Amino acid sequence: MIAQKIYGADDIELLPEAQHKVELYTKQGFGNLPICMAKTHLSLSHDPEKKGVPTGFIVPIRDIRASVGAGFLFPLVGTMPTIPGLPTRPCFYDIDLDPETEQVNGLF
Repeated sequence: MIAQKIYGADDIELLPEAQHKVELYTKQGFGNLPICMAKTHLSLSHDPEKKGVPTGFIVPIRDIRASVGAGFLFPLVGTMPTIPGLPTRPCFYDIDLDPETEQVNGLF
C-alpha cells in the first residue's frame, strides 16, 4: 500500500530474503508492526535516476529488517546501504580517563 499510494509504484517485488523475513517476523508475532521504508532519498522510486514523480515501476524489496525495540519493520528498497543513526555531537567528547584513579568517565 505504501509503494502504490505514497511512491506511485504499480506494485512491489519481494525478493527471496524479504519473503523469508515476512514469514519469520509474522511467525514471531511482529507482522503487524508499523513500516518505515529504507530507500534512496534521490527519487520517489527505488532508482535514484528516476527523477520527478515516476510511475509504472515495481519496487524491489531486497530484505526486511526489524527494529523490535523501536517498534517497527523497515524494508530495504533497491541497493542503498544502511547506517546507524548518529548524534550530531559524537559521544567520545564526553569520555575521559582520570589519570589518578585510572577510572574511565563518561561511558554511561
